[in-house]
Amino acid sequence: MSQHHPDLATEQAFIDFAYSCLQQSRDAAWRMRGLHEGTLGGTFQARYERDVFDEAVFNRITQLDLGDAALVFGRIDRAPDAEGQSSNQPESFHIGRLAVADENSDPVVVDWRAPIAEPFYRATGRDPLGLVRRRHFHVHGRTLLGLEDELFGEGHLGIGAEDVAGDVTHGDRPDGIRGYSTLLAALERGRTGVLGDIVATIQGEQDEIIRSPQPGVLVVQGGPGTGKTVVALHRAAYLLYTFRFPLEDQGVLIIGPNRVFLRYIERVLPSLGEAGVEQVVLGDLVPDVQWARYAIDTPDGPLAARVKGDLQMSLVIDKAVTDRERGLREDLVVPFRTGYLRLRAEESVRIVRAAQRRFRKHNAARRWVEGEVWAAMGSTWRDDAVGANEVRDAIKHLPEVRSAFERMWPVLTPAQLLHDLFGSKALLKLAASRHLSEREYLALYRPRSADATLVRWTEHDVALLDEARSYLGVRPPKHKTAGSKIDDDEIRTYGHIVVDEVQDLTPMQLRMVSRRSLSGSMTVVGDLAQATGALAPNDWSDVLRHLPDNKPSRVIGLSVGYRIPERIMELANKVMMAATPSLRAPTSVRAGDEHPEFVRVVQPDLLAAVVSATKELDADVGEGNIAVVVPDSMFDDVSGALDAAGIEHGKATRSGLEMGITVVPVSVVKGLELDGVIVVEPAAIVAGEQQGLRALYVALTRSTKRLTIVHSQPLPAAML
Repeated sequence: MSQHHPDLATEQAFIDFAYSCLQQSRDAAWRMRGLHEGTLGGTFQARYERDVFDEAVFNRITQLDLGDAALVFGRIDRAPDAEGQSSNQPESFHIGRLAVADENSDPVVVDWRAPIAEPFYRATGRDPLGLVRRRHFHVHGRTLLGLEDELFGEGHLGIGAEDVAGDVTHGDRPDGIRGYSTLLAALERGRTGVLGDIVATIQGEQDEIIRSPQPGVLVVQGGPGTGKTVVALHRAAYLLYTFRFPLEDQGVLIIGPNRVFLRYIERVLPSLGEAGVEQVVLGDLVPDVQWARYAIDTPDGPLAARVKGDLQMSLVIDKAVTDRERGLREDLVVPFRTGYLRLRAEESVRIVRAAQRRFRKHNAARRWVEGEVWAAMGSTWRDDAVGANEVRDAIKHLPEVRSAFERMWPVLTPAQLLHDLFGSKALLKLAASRHLSEREYLALYRPRSADATLVRWTEHDVALLDEARSYLGVRPPKHKTAGSKIDDDEIRTYGHIVVDEVQDLTPMQLRMVSRRSLSGSMTVVGDLAQATGALAPNDWSDVLRHLPDNKPSRVIGLSVGYRIPERIMELANKVMMAATPSLRAPTSVRAGDEHPEFVRVVQPDLLAAVVSATKELDADVGEGNIAVVVPDSMFDDVSGALDAAGIEHGKATRSGLEMGITVVPVSVVKGLELDGVIVVEPAAIVAGEQQGLRALYVALTRSTKRLTIVHSQPLPAAML
């Protein structure tokens, strides 16, 4: 990349002009908003339209606020015969984060998502897509630091080395990397604890995924450092730009594996001008329950985790709901006026069976059941029947009547259903004996709490609660708890769903995700080699069979690793080959300067060695960030040792990666990237995780610069 390019001053002047136009657009948007703020009152329709307009203007102002992000990052020069150009000179377009126009509404900067910008990412030496030159800007904020040019063809229209002094390539590098110097400069920057966008350095294979057609399920397989997460986020931004209507109304949902990961990626979409996308973990989709935020907090045993993830649990929950729909054991007799009303046991059975035939959702049938009971009891009044309403008003508050309804057809929340089911071995046997072995369904048992609202649910319970909600349906309004919303029980759907680390989702969790898809449009990304979940898939077909099949699915692979230096990948690949020998590792574009460092100590000195390695790595990395990746069982011990040594640090489960040094349990390290990583006791990681070698592979592939392994136990054979 050249810092002495002859066009450097000219391009800097253009960038300054683009920012001036951007500020003019922001000022105009603020003025427009101000014109409407003073208009109060009017009809309901007028107020509604004013609110909609104000929201749209405010969203536009938000999009135009780039903060420290660069506005312009490249330029393309198209041959004069491209798409019918009449001029003999190349037509130039500056590519940037968003579209900017001048005061005459003439385009100044082209949005990177626009069709005309596609050659900036896709042009190759073999297929230049009409380009004669592609120029990459190395920008820091508003300052242009350098330029890198790529020429296509035979120097069209006199464009040659004298015009582009500095870094010049013709077409692509042999490895297919475009803007190589610009890319390396971006990769070498220190990490900040949050994921940044790659809009300036998107490579061809990544762009193919980003601009892939919307319908159907798109699976992105990518090894560590291939950029699959950030590509999926850029795809969400691209789809919102291309299909603004109806996606903006339907909604786009991003599902991450844990809150550490969500905090890590939270700034990517806002930096691309898309701040309204919902980003959640699965537990956020189930309201009104307390659940463990991380597996380390309330872990399921290996057998319980596997059983809860198996699709057979759908049948178990369905049966558990049906088991709560029961006729009375004996007649119900209650006083009325000067006599009695009666609900015969056989009549209660008829009502229950009729409700089961008529209604798909359990809770929706409660009012009908009540009405049938009132009518049946009214018909037993002496010689002349009384009306159902009169019967209801007279006896609905009687304890024996309420008890009868709780037996016949109780109104249930998902938490109440599972709390009762998991707290009773008898109910578990009744619901599960046809679908699970005794050992399997007893693994679900746990002692009852005093109240279902006090239960702290595990990460694998979330999908079961959602499954129960799909069978139970909406509670009748009179059964809502104080302050709850009417639609708390409704399951919202989305126009497009992005799922990261999808290889770790169980069939039940995938079923939960599919339930929220409006049209089957999804982007799911992951790496089979990093599958550490309870039911790790061996092939993408194992995942796709549980996702929508409205449209044909596609599987696209990312083959190039951009983040991890080659020397670190060599070590990680040994572990990958032992864990998943059928998969191919990505090709690293960075050699790196440092080999992984191994520190072997005896057990009593392990924590002291971790402290020493942390101090050394902190001094070497400087302004970058460091993770001390530990077995979940050692999380508190390692953090305590760093505290005792006076090393300021954060805990990933509390503060994300906000601190320069962070202790990260291996169960939440997936998807993160850091400048330096210390992996503590690899053998304990392998022994402590359900997919031990895969978990170790994840831990070894988090660093962009330095990797240190501290251990007292012998290293796993796969690392030797």
